[in-house]
Amino acid sequence: MGVPVKWVLAQPDLALELKGGGAGLTRTITLVLTTELEDPFRWLSGGELILTTGITMPLSTADRAHYIRRLVECDVAALGFGTGLSHPTVPADLIVAANEAGLPLLEVPLPTPFAAIHKKVMTRLAEQQYEAVLRASRAQPRMTRAVIQGGTTATLRELGSAIRATVLLVDKAGRVTDTQPAPVDRGAVEQVRALIDAGTATSRVSVLPDGSSVAVQTIAVGQVIHGYLAVLSPAPLGSAEQLLLGHANSLLALDFEKPVRLRATQNKLNSAALGQVLADAADRAAAWAQVRTAADDHGLIRVLTLVSGDPDVLERATRAAEEQLHDAGRPSFTYRHNGELTVLLNGSDDAAFAHSLLKGLRSDELKSVRAGLSSALAVDQVRNAAGNAALAASAAEYGGTPLEFARLAGHALLAFPEARQVLAALADTLITPLAEYDKQNSTELLPSLRAFLEANGHWESAAAVLGVHRHTLRNRIARAEAILNCDLSVARVRAELLLGLIVQQS
Repeated sequence: MGVPVKWVLAQPDLALELKGGGAGLTRTITLVLTTELEDPFRWLSGGELILTTGITMPLSTADRAHYIRRLVECDVAALGFGTGLSHPTVPADLIVAANEAGLPLLEVPLPTPFAAIHKKVMTRLAEQQYEAVLRASRAQPRMTRAVIQGGTTATLRELGSAIRATVLLVDKAGRVTDTQPAPVDRGAVEQVRALIDAGTATSRVSVLPDGSSVAVQTIAVGQVIHGYLAVLSPAPLGSAEQLLLGHANSLLALDFEKPVRLRATQNKLNSAALGQVLADAADRAAAWAQVRTAADDHGLIRVLTLVSGDPDVLERATRAAEEQLHDAGRPSFTYRHNGELTVLLNGSDDAAFAHSLLKGLRSDELKSVRAGLSSALAVDQVRNAAGNAALAASAAEYGGTPLEFARLAGHALLAFPEARQVLAALADTLITPLAEYDKQNSTELLPSLRAFLEANGHWESAAAVLGVHRHTLRNRIARAEAILNCDLSVARVRAELLLGLIVQQS
């Protein structure tokens, strides 16, 4: 926080004139100091607008250049030179030195009191401080509402918006679990981890050479550490920003410390809201308002659907998903109905994240579950997303990574029981006799047929898979055609036989 030098120059009542050092107009003033000391440098801390009449100014050009350089080394914002008393004009060699050093040199005319400059700048600094406090007072209630309605993600989003910085949530293991408003690069993450590893202090700050800053606070209640809250800011945080950071930290600590019963109650409310929306209940305005808090910054959601014939497994899968979502600082929206578990995710979540929600299940339990993941859709299309996820789940492999709806091609037909029934009947009629022939005659017609069909009738490719000569394969396929009494040169025949083989052998 500070007053730019160019702002002071723009005040018409001060009548200041820039004489040199125009390259430094973006410097910010945090204090106005009047001094006539020959050696004021030991009392300077940076950010000052130095006002002087030049009474004790060095006389030689070399000494004046040295004086300017020392001011720059002390990170002074600007030098105001009063004319009309000891000097009728600003010395020319002082202007040259200011230009070389990039230090703004302002001429203060005799009618402008130094006190007027001091008052003008300090008033503006006070206004900035008030504006920052006002922003903080408005942001605090928003963050409080956010943690209640949207959990940690919503709280981080409000904090990042209020302090105009990037906010990261890091778990106890040093993994970044959330970033707002946008992801950060690996270098920034490493800077945060370095501060976390730097010591046991609850709050750590690092100011980088480019003026940006990294601040890390430990999220803890008593001796229990829940994680770390980090801020990447283009400038050092002011007092108001630090106040908001501390407020967000407290809210997150309280959120992490929610009693299990309170969390369970919130999960039940979210589940009920999701259930009403999916069931298209008559009066669901409140339910929609609750469900919309699950969307990401772009208003998008994805739906994960788990299918299992064992209700106990689905119940344990629900608890596992809720625990993982809680550890990730996410609100939990789950709904069980008719052998399916529906879980609401952010639109940016991928299949790997969805699969990680099930890591609390035993391997034997996981093998009884099929999972489908919808595409990212607007939260208002959650019912469509749930339908797509359920369709993908019906075609997924047991215990595998969730099958994404967008990748359903090649699985869709086999997802419908009616289609599988027809194909199974086809397999019994045509393919079973071929298997019996192989068994009785020690031939390999059935595997040869499948290789031929999966190669889309390409002789060389199928023969290579089987490790036989293409002529041998041609003889086998000709024999299979005779037994099946069909024409394998017809694409539709090949397609039906291949699907029948897949159903029979799956």
